[in-house]
Amino acid sequence: MSASDSSVAIGVLALQGASGLHLDVLARLGIRAREVRTTGDLDLIDALIIPGGESTSMSKLLETSGLFEAIDTRLGDGMAALGTCAGMILLASRIIDGRPDQRGFAAIDIDVRRNAFGRQIDSFEMELALVGIDGPLHAVFIRAPLVERLGPDVEVLASVDGRAVCCRQGSVFVTSFHPELSPDPRLHQLFLDAVQVTR
Repeated sequence: MSASDSSVAIGVLALQGASGLHLDVLARLGIRAREVRTTGDLDLIDALIIPGGESTSMSKLLETSGLFEAIDTRLGDGMAALGTCAGMILLASRIIDGRPDQRGFAAIDIDVRRNAFGRQIDSFEMELALVGIDGPLHAVFIRAPLVERLGPDVEVLASVDGRAVCCRQGSVFVTSFHPELSPDPRLHQLFLDAVQVTR
């Protein structure tokens, strides 16, 4: 069953970061979506988008809200996820330059470095070739992380200067960039095509 089926529900983590922009993209695609702030919200969804934001703040809020363990369990049970920018960091196996107390979900076998492309002033936009999407995709990079190590089961979907900026392992997708800041919804659709009902 694909995400175009009306029975599929997508959640967007809404503790910190750009959750509203992802919800707007999903609405344009005609997808039923909801904010996820509690474990009760999590029980009502089949897949989760973890947006950009500040990864250390998000990590702390996940702990204090009681959501960290619940999301970790759902990911371990095969729930699909899309992590953009800070979401990529939180889904990675290892955060190279994270705080000692920062936890991640290890849902995709990559190591990432935070802010690898530089500070806010170093943000940039470009057209990317992305596996599974016809034609270039406009990508917005803001204090973007970079993949430093790829596990053997990780597929690279897009690269910049030979470095992975969009990856997939099964139904877990991650991007260094912010697809929600582009009017082009094709990256979200690529993710949605991998979603199955899991509740």
